Amino acid sequence: MEQQKQAYVYAVSAVLLWSTVASAFKISLRYLDYLQLLFYASIVSMVVLFIILVIQNKLQLLSQYSTKEYFHSALLGLLNPFLYYIILFKAYSLLPAQEAQPLNYTWSIALALLSIPLLKQRIKPVSFLALIISYFGVFIISTHGNIGVLKFSNLYGVLLALGSAVIWALFWIFNIRDKRDEITKLFLNFLFGFIFISLAMLLSSRLRIIPSPAGIAGATYVGLFEMGSTFVFWLKALKLSRTTAQVGNMIYLSPFISLVLIHFVVGEKVLLSTLIGLIFIISGIMLQQYAARFSRAQ
Repeated sequence: MEQQKQAYVYAVSAVLLWSTVASAFKISLRYLDYLQLLFYASIVSMVVLFIILVIQNKLQLLSQYSTKEYFHSALLGLLNPFLYYIILFKAYSLLPAQEAQPLNYTWSIALALLSIPLLKQRIKPVSFLALIISYFGVFIISTHGNIGVLKFSNLYGVLLALGSAVIWALFWIFNIRDKRDEITKLFLNFLFGFIFISLAMLLSSRLRIIPSPAGIAGATYVGLFEMGSTFVFWLKALKLSRTTAQVGNMIYLSPFISLVLIHFVVGEKVLLSTLIGLIFIISGIMLQQYAARFSRAQ
């Protein structure tokens, strides 16, 4: 198969799988609480990533890292999966999936804002416009379109969903400077994150609770396709593609496909305000990324 076609196959697979995870979160949280879901999904993810390391013959890389690099992985593991997924799953437990999913998708906008103080980047007027457009979309979704009333559907849940986007943006900023192999880094993140999650489970006495088979099935799916193999598919697509843009823009299909699945699988009636708000969010993100590419081209 031609290399670019292989890239498209990996990219489409990743996009379709990521489109299912909002529904998987919501269904799994019917049988597990947010901390239990993270605990069992993390176990699955660690096993999957370990198997991938073995298949790719990368286990020896783990012995080559310094104490400082392991400490860095521990800090990243604190951000993701520990803090990121605890906040995200809690948001999904409070909000309809159609609200939590697009609000979490604002991480790239949060990244642009955090890059100002952390990466010393200057924000241009077009980027500022992109931020306004995206967060107007957030406003539409979180108020169910009642923007004149200023009544939020669940303010705590909205803040958690937006907070998860900030955590992911921070993780991305601290991770991008780390030039180690991506798969080994991800495995170590989950290894250290699992330690933090296990301590939280132990302190909350949730380890004594035996989950239902449906809960285990949901956590297994999340661990496989949100935290594990799908990320590898996406990296493979980017590596095989002639240019990043040829597959990169496909990721914008994911939240719209996700809304369809949320309606038919979870059973939520997708509100017009959700669709309109998501269009604003994606438009702002695309404008922000276009401005960034234009700036680099100059």
